Amino acid sequence: MNNTTKAHLALLGTNLFYGAGYSAAKYVMPRLIEPLGFILIRVSVAAALFWLSYLLGDKYRTKIARRDWLILALGGLFGVAINQMLFFLGLEQTTPIHASLVMMTTPLLITVVALIVLREKITAWKIFGLLLGIAGAFLLMSAGKNLSGGGTNTALGDLLVFLNATSYAIYLVIIKPLMTRYRPLVVIRWVFLFGFIYVLPFGWGQFTAIEWYRFTTTDYLAVAFTVICVTYLAYLWNIYALGQLNASTAGAYIYLQPFFAGIISVIFMDEQVTTVKIIAALLIFAGVYLVNFGFGKMKTKEVNNV
Repeated sequence: MNNTTKAHLALLGTNLFYGAGYSAAKYVMPRLIEPLGFILIRVSVAAALFWLSYLLGDKYRTKIARRDWLILALGGLFGVAINQMLFFLGLEQTTPIHASLVMMTTPLLITVVALIVLREKITAWKIFGLLLGIAGAFLLMSAGKNLSGGGTNTALGDLLVFLNATSYAIYLVIIKPLMTRYRPLVVIRWVFLFGFIYVLPFGWGQFTAIEWYRFTTTDYLAVAFTVICVTYLAYLWNIYALGQLNASTAGAYIYLQPFFAGIISVIFMDEQVTTVKIIAALLIFAGVYLVNFGFGKMKTKEVNNV
């Protein structure tokens, strides 16, 4: 099996993990673990694994330039702390399908942040695509009241997931220059360490309140899957794939997340696929396509989806 095939399989596995992760986290949250306590577990274990991987697999010491420490600290804030805390707080309120569809706006939000921060040029198709995608997201939010599938306040949950996607988009834009100056694992280990420092005071109270004796084997497996597969392995596989394929190819796999999330959520969480969700999905898909490729002839547009 060649490296290209392995990279595609890695991306397929990564997005399958992401899609399944919505239901796995929802299975134990907030029934057994409150969102911020869960995030502390996720970030602390993943940070330890990233550092262990770096120490065992890297024979060379990497010196970080002084000017890059602020970016790493901001990366931990936007890419780990704010991003993951808002996501789990939102997922607690909304449903897996809603959350996965709202997360589809990430490429659109990356474009918005790049326009502001990097002053990239904007075209009419990008504007139209952004409007379509954002309209799809807000259609979900406006329709979200007390829907089936485990959501208690779906509109609020969708909004929090949307803000999470915004935070992640900021992270991707500001961290991209460091990915060209350092190996990705070097960047990620520091980002997660900073993220752990930020999350610790918010998640400690909920973490200490966890009653572990109530957990079944299935509950432990759901937590382990979220921490090891959805966080640690997904990040590593994404890094490997980006080393073999261009970023636009890797980014295209994000379209599979709502598909996987939807199937798993319908089977295991009894979530319903409604007309509103289908229309919102089509609007978001169309928006992402137009922002990346325009209309007609496809243009090369690389979006880093780490």
